[in-house]
Amino acid sequence: MKEYDVIIVGSGAGLDILEAAVEHGLKTALIDDGPAGGTCLNVGCIPSKMLIFPADRVLEVREAARLGIATEITQIDFASIMDRSAHLVEAEHLNVEEQLRKSRALDFYQDTAEFVDRNTFKVGNRMIKANLIYLASGSRPLIPSIPGLDQVDYLTNESLLQLRELPKSLIIIGGGYVGVEYAHFFQAMGSEVTLLEMGPRIVPSEEPEISELLLFSMSRRLTVRTESVAVSVRPAATGGVTVEIKHKGKNETLVAEKLLIAAGRRSNADRLKVEKAGIKTDSKGYIKVNAHLETNAKGIYAIGDANGREMFTHTSHAEAAVAAANGIHGQKKTMNYWAAPHAVFTHPQIASVGLTEHVARQKYNVSVGRTDYADIALGGAMMQQEGFAKIILEQETGKILGGHVIGPWASVVIQEVVNVMARRGGVEDIGRGIHIHPALSELIIKAVYNAA
Repeated sequence: MKEYDVIIVGSGAGLDILEAAVEHGLKTALIDDGPAGGTCLNVGCIPSKMLIFPADRVLEVREAARLGIATEITQIDFASIMDRSAHLVEAEHLNVEEQLRKSRALDFYQDTAEFVDRNTFKVGNRMIKANLIYLASGSRPLIPSIPGLDQVDYLTNESLLQLRELPKSLIIIGGGYVGVEYAHFFQAMGSEVTLLEMGPRIVPSEEPEISELLLFSMSRRLTVRTESVAVSVRPAATGGVTVEIKHKGKNETLVAEKLLIAAGRRSNADRLKVEKAGIKTDSKGYIKVNAHLETNAKGIYAIGDANGREMFTHTSHAEAAVAAANGIHGQKKTMNYWAAPHAVFTHPQIASVGLTEHVARQKYNVSVGRTDYADIALGGAMMQQEGFAKIILEQETGKILGGHVIGPWASVVIQEVVNVMARRGGVEDIGRGIHIHPALSELIIKAVYNAA
């Protein structure tokens, strides 16, 4: 049995911890049975945004008429768009893999692994152990128990990346982030899309008015069914797939060429057999951690999708820094999610940070400010009649509690709010800087002043 100072499972945000361990001179092993680079690089945010960027350009062309520009799209090379994404991802993960294999500072095990006991892994047919372990093992698509689903060739966010022929029609089960992003993409490419969400609204964790505006916008170009439950699935007689649904209490039959399952994610912790190490998981299978990102088993940390707290790549990297400081450097840092942002790359884009208005009102006396894109000069130049920024303040202090944006480049516009919230700032911090006019950044300062 080979012994190490540190064992790391997962080569996404786990690479951050690997770097810290190697720089500290620790004998280190990295385990990953998938393509090197983790979920984001290989099947998550990188390939999906490579696909969504051209989809955004398609929508810009379609909407150019409002600016007096008459144009049309004569061809979309779907296979080329898919190949472009695949080639970039392949080049990146092969580069990561080559660097890991060449390194003399670590041992890279590209094989399946599972716990044998508190300190020991079985990796393939080898046994390795360490007192300090980091689990950055990621997640995979959650496949719901729908009768007949195993009888059809359904897609997930992973397998759809292999498509080279655009489906004429597509049913998507799940109106969360993955579902709405790929609904945007496939419709822009030319598919007839039906999006099914079992709850009363899509992207349900967002502000209600953001969900409402996204539904309104997407419904202009695809079919969105909320309060719709897939009852059964079967192969269609003419090819493709048939989905029986119950929509607001009524039975309906839908048929499409392809079916995409976007019903959520599940932790890969079960594949590691974490129970053999005495590690506790929650009801959904995510690894429980404390504020230091340590599990109940001393010396074992879990970050990223493995713990399920904030399943976004940028937050995983922040968790990695905290976990490395605690385990490798002996510190007692806590992970602070107060200013952890996220974005949804639909059309229009969505970005949020901090508390929703509903949650904020349960804890604080709040003021809420809103500015529409149409209320600022650049928004007017863009003829942007939809979209807004919303800011939530604590009344007594002016501290920013939350920020929410829906509209063009929301993922960029939100950053000013993130930066101020990260230092627990408020109205004065936003107002202290001179904002360029005319620019989209005026959304934030106007929304703040409307709340103050």
